Amino acid sequence: MAPEPLSVRDLAQALECTEQQVHAALEQCEQEQAGRGVRLQRLGERLQLATVPEAAPYIERLLGLQISTRLSTAALETLAIVAYRQPVTRPEIEFLRGVDCSGVLRTLLYLGLIEEQGRAARPGRPFLYGTTFDFLRHFGLQSLAELPPLEFTQEEDG
Repeated sequence: MAPEPLSVRDLAQALECTEQQVHAALEQCEQEQAGRGVRLQRLGERLQLATVPEAAPYIERLLGLQISTRLSTAALETLAIVAYRQPVTRPEIEFLRGVDCSGVLRTLLYLGLIEEQGRAARPGRPFLYGTTFDFLRHFGLQSLAELPPLEFTQEEDG
């Protein structure tokens, strides 16, 4: 098992087969693993086998780890913006939150929940942030498609 997520192309090269064959095998693997303790997580073209979130307490106890990290409200708000708007820049996050987010972004980067995904093609070339596989694992998601839909409410004036 690779310590980092792999691409379908990397798997095809290692297995000396086509990417279509890898996709077919991955679909079969997902069907066979349904209801078991392991599942396939996808982030774009990268993928990795991971344990299901329901197993976290047992794995923590088995390995003597504290996997779950409590996040502050500011960190959760910032993480939600990154998850739903990615790739997103710090100025865009700060505009939405209305406060400086540099400290929160440093924390989320340190925890491995977000990563720099390049730079925006605009003045100052700010970093673009997106979520990571650790984000998916932390929240028990197989892919970003599992994020709940955003619900907007119309507030009445005064």
